[in-house]
Amino acid sequence: MQIWVDADACPAAVRELLLKAAVRTETRTTFVANQIQRVPNSPWLDSLLVPGGMNVADRRIVELLSAGDLVITADIPLAADAVAKGATVIDPRGTLYTEANMGERLAMRNLMDEMRGAGQIVRGPSNFTPRDRQAFANQLDRWLAASRKSRGA
Repeated sequence: MQIWVDADACPAAVRELLLKAAVRTETRTTFVANQIQRVPNSPWLDSLLVPGGMNVADRRIVELLSAGDLVITADIPLAADAVAKGATVIDPRGTLYTEANMGERLAMRNLMDEMRGAGQIVRGPSNFTPRDRQAFANQLDRWLAASRKSRGA
C-alpha cells in the first residue's frame, strides 16, 4: 500500500506530517506535482515530476494507484476517480471521501464552480487551521493503522 500526494497545492503542515509518517511507518509515499518537490533522502519517499497542464498530475496519480492506496488531494474529480479505483482519499483538512459521499461532493463542487463562474462567489476557501491539521492527522493515523493491520505488521 502506498500514499499518493497531489502535491501542487498540499499545505506545508500536511506535507510535514506525511514526510514524518512515511518514514516512521515505512510507508512508500510519492509526491506528484508539475513543480519540483524536494523530499528527504529515504527509501520511503519519492517525488514524481509531471509536465505542466490541466489535471496532468491528477491523471498520473489515477494511472499509478492501486486499490487500497491512500490519495491526499483537495481536488474533487481526482478524489472521485481514486475512490472509483478502490483507493482511500483524504483531503488536507481531514475529510474522508468514500463511495457513499462522493456523488454529493461532486454535485456541490460543480454547483460552487458554476456560482464562481457567474460571479456569485468571489472568495476562496478559508485559511488552513490547526483544527484542519489535527483532523488530517487523525484520518492519516486511522489509515496507517488499518494498512499496517492488513499487512500483518
